[in-house]
Amino acid sequence: MIRLRVLEIITEQGKSKYSINKHIGMSAQNFNKMLNNETKSIKYENIETLCLLLNCTPNDLFEIDSNKPEESLPPKKSQKSYPKK
Repeated sequence: MIRLRVLEIITEQGKSKYSINKHIGMSAQNFNKMLNNETKSIKYENIETLCLLLNCTPNDLFEIDSNKPEESLPPKKSQKSYPKK
């Protein structure tokens, strides 16, 4: 499972969640979902802004949590077969 480390980085750097959220411009609810790893997607623009504000790279923002790899995987989609022409 890929995990976002923004909350950890904000805490390590002594920055406030409020100031980071103000620069990103997300709703407070969506920002908190992102911080708590409850979101399914993040815009590239938000990743870039976070990197600039936190002076880090996208590699610093994400980590792979190998403790629960199977639980986080979505079910596989079945591929449709089309008749040959």
